[in-house]
Amino acid sequence: MDSILVRGGRSLSGAIPIAGAKNACLTLMPATLLSEEPLTLTNAPRLSDIRTMTELLRSLGAEVSTLQDGRVITMSSHAANNHIADYEIVRKMRASNLVLGPMLARHGHAVVSLPGGCAIGARPMDLHVTALEALGAEIELRDGYLHASAPNGLKGAVHELRFASVGATENTVMAATLAKGTTVLKNAAREPEIVDLVHCLKAMGAQIDGEGTSTITVEGVDRLHGATHPVVADRIELGTYMLAPAIAGGEVELLGGRLDLVAALAEKLDEAGISVSETPGGLSVARRNGRVRAVDVVTEVYPGFPTDLQAQMMALLATADGTSVLEERIFENRFMHAPELMRMGARIEVHGGTATVTGVERLKGAPVMATDLRASVSLILAGLGASGETIVSRVYHLDRGYERVEHKLSAVGARIERVRADG
Repeated sequence: MDSILVRGGRSLSGAIPIAGAKNACLTLMPATLLSEEPLTLTNAPRLSDIRTMTELLRSLGAEVSTLQDGRVITMSSHAANNHIADYEIVRKMRASNLVLGPMLARHGHAVVSLPGGCAIGARPMDLHVTALEALGAEIELRDGYLHASAPNGLKGAVHELRFASVGATENTVMAATLAKGTTVLKNAAREPEIVDLVHCLKAMGAQIDGEGTSTITVEGVDRLHGATHPVVADRIELGTYMLAPAIAGGEVELLGGRLDLVAALAEKLDEAGISVSETPGGLSVARRNGRVRAVDVVTEVYPGFPTDLQAQMMALLATADGTSVLEERIFENRFMHAPELMRMGARIEVHGGTATVTGVERLKGAPVMATDLRASVSLILAGLGASGETIVSRVYHLDRGYERVEHKLSAVGARIERVRADG
């Protein structure tokens, strides 16, 4: 099993290109199931989760090919004839459940295994189920699979999500594009990835209004056609690399970065004493003189502070001047990185969904173990600013969400390398 070796103590300088968003691409790929015509995605990230979604779509009968070293994905579902999303594929990745809405809308039935992914909380499917049932679907759980059918076709309806779930919003919006009549989805999630999905669906001929707000209206159409769509920049990768110079020192430009995608993070970095400025090519982040200041963080749905940046922010605050409080309101069990940071000398107390971080002068390198995707990169970031060597094991999570992280950080001066399991 591969590890990442980080030798800390070196400030960063240079530029890091930001890839297309993993979470956007994983949502856009199932949209191909809504049409018989080809869907092409550009600016796609090269990640293991993308390969898993490719495997899933192919298992359903879709044709998927990649060009330009994986940056372009072309898909066609004209011959898709299997409506069972098997557990052996779905268990690898939570986003696999996003084939449910499209298959149900176009074919009237779908059998989808309950999904897998990182162990960071329940993330229940009931929000997806109740929304699709509001559109006329009949869904029951048998032997770990959701058996869904719409014998009379999906019909538009007014439905309010109990929680502004990103996945449930995406599944419902995709299903509603081919439903008869008008669907009004209230308390919809507002994330940029949903806006990106809607832009793609509109390019395919869907009639949708309200993306980026809490109410999305979809007027169903008879069919969708093909399209070519660029994947939006990955705001979580962007935020992660913004935190790298904040922790290690120096100044880094994030090519393709947009301030509107990370406004909540930029606000907290400013409070902590980190400079964030827009450039012609993206964003520039520089650490000002002295230690960063302690700040309090509460994770919230977009446009609040992202839960997917909480672990990385904790790595920064571990060496801040003062005491910070991080409150996790999105997922339970998402402080599993805290004990590993404590192995590096961090002072952290966790009580339920709240972590209190008392900054120390400097962390010390140590062997640590990654517990999930974002925890993996938070430990790497911590290692950048620590003295000595940090070895992060179990980094198979890392390749699900970060494209060639060791190469991108090495290019701006970090001393980091991947240690292969075979030596």
